[in-house]
Amino acid sequence: MSFLKNVWYVAGWAGELQSGKLLTRRICDEQIVMFRDEKGQARALLDRCPHRFAPLSMGHLMDGGTSVQCGYHGLRFDGAGECVHNPHGDGRIPAAAKVRAFPMVERWSLLWVWLGPADLADTDLIPVYPFLDAEHFVVGRDSMEIDANYVLESDNILDLSHIQYLHPTTLGSGQEGEGKTVVTQEGNTVWSRRVIRNEILPAFLYQATGLPQGAMCDRWLDVRWDAPSLMYLQVDIGLAGKPREESTQNSTVHLFTPASETRTHYFYGMGLPKAIGPNAQEIVDLNIAGLRAPFLHEDKPMVEAQQRSLRDKSFWELKPVLLDVDTPAVRARGLLEQLLAAEAEAQNA
Repeated sequence: MSFLKNVWYVAGWAGELQSGKLLTRRICDEQIVMFRDEKGQARALLDRCPHRFAPLSMGHLMDGGTSVQCGYHGLRFDGAGECVHNPHGDGRIPAAAKVRAFPMVERWSLLWVWLGPADLADTDLIPVYPFLDAEHFVVGRDSMEIDANYVLESDNILDLSHIQYLHPTTLGSGQEGEGKTVVTQEGNTVWSRRVIRNEILPAFLYQATGLPQGAMCDRWLDVRWDAPSLMYLQVDIGLAGKPREESTQNSTVHLFTPASETRTHYFYGMGLPKAIGPNAQEIVDLNIAGLRAPFLHEDKPMVEAQQRSLRDKSFWELKPVLLDVDTPAVRARGLLEQLLAAEAEAQNA
């Protein structure tokens, strides 16, 4: 499987990119260097000097942050990738001394990068996550690296039946066979909606929601998938038998950016309205810390083991046995394959 190019990928959390510093990250097998210019705007360049191919990330920001200087021979490139300084000879700038620049947008507390043709970079294609708007919400965020293909991670979030088995004491309740999933598709968006009734929650979730310890609860888990692997997860938990409107509501994102075919950047986060009060940050931090443990020690080892098991085979080559809980992931995989085929056809044309 190759990578979609005419989509927005998460390059990092906006807070990772600090003024005066370079940040490099591999995205879809392209090494990209990011920095903030003199106005604080996020910029992204191919992390490779055209002179002797040294990584620009090994250089320095110069001219008040307006250019990156190669650490090998001192050529400087601005945020558009144009060479603006040659310290050698008569200072003439070779016509080919250019670096590819990628469109980059800062939105929803995230950095978004576009790898396709710049003239196709439509910011309206960025999914909407209003609860990550740092102006009105306290945002909690984290990330990790996964040694597995990004679609395996999408599969994992789209099928939340696994929480009862992989996370029986951290995120699940250990009740086998609980829950029912409904799948719908709206254009290029796939929804997986799952409801679990009458369960005893793990201690972390009682603490996070403020519900009485040991009370029987109902849980609603709605996952929205947008290509290539961007997921919004709405988890609402309430006392058993009560309407969903009376539940504790929690909006999170699970955003997977391929570094390569077998390595993935995982960005996850949530937000709470600032209007909640001064303890909003404490609540957000508690939730993010509570998620990291099962993600790091339960999901990550399992998905990485899947990748090792695949070896050099594709997912479909091994003819997986499919269950009803696989329907959302299969739908998303099929849609992704259609989008990849359509993009390849357009490029060939």
